[in-house]
Amino acid sequence: MKHLFFIFLALGLTLGSAGRVQAQQPAPAQQPIVLKPGRMQAQARPAANRPDVPPQYVGGAPALSRFFQENVKYPEAARVSKVTGTVLTSFTISAEGRVTSPSVVKSLSPECDAEALRVLALMPAWKPATRKGQPVPIQVQLPVPFGDASTLKVEQGKTKFE
Repeated sequence: MKHLFFIFLALGLTLGSAGRVQAQQPAPAQQPIVLKPGRMQAQARPAANRPDVPPQYVGGAPALSRFFQENVKYPEAARVSKVTGTVLTSFTISAEGRVTSPSVVKSLSPECDAEALRVLALMPAWKPATRKGQPVPIQVQLPVPFGDASTLKVEQGKTKFE
């Protein structure tokens, strides 16, 4: 009889605690947003200056690389002193897509800095950034590489074979 009492007591405690555990668990939340590579995150309250679509060079990264290969001239003074590296530039892509306010953020040498600014002045119009479907100006930082052919490695875009 004593054993039967303890069995019912243990069974009652087990069922009572199981009921409390279930009552403490919150209701299932909504499914989380899955971020995929190359896609921007949806935001409840995005900043006023954050674009929905970033600015894009017409033709993409391969065309931008080609533009630099065709237009950047390695300055003779930098060649003689064997200066290699990148000049980090900053500029604004206007709402019309034009490159405005170019400046040097990280200098390499005075000659290379001047050449980088010269090349930015030659750059054609970009596809501007947009916010809620309207074009907006946005600041961009872009490295401009300098060096001779033996030290520079140009990345080529991957080709797609079908």
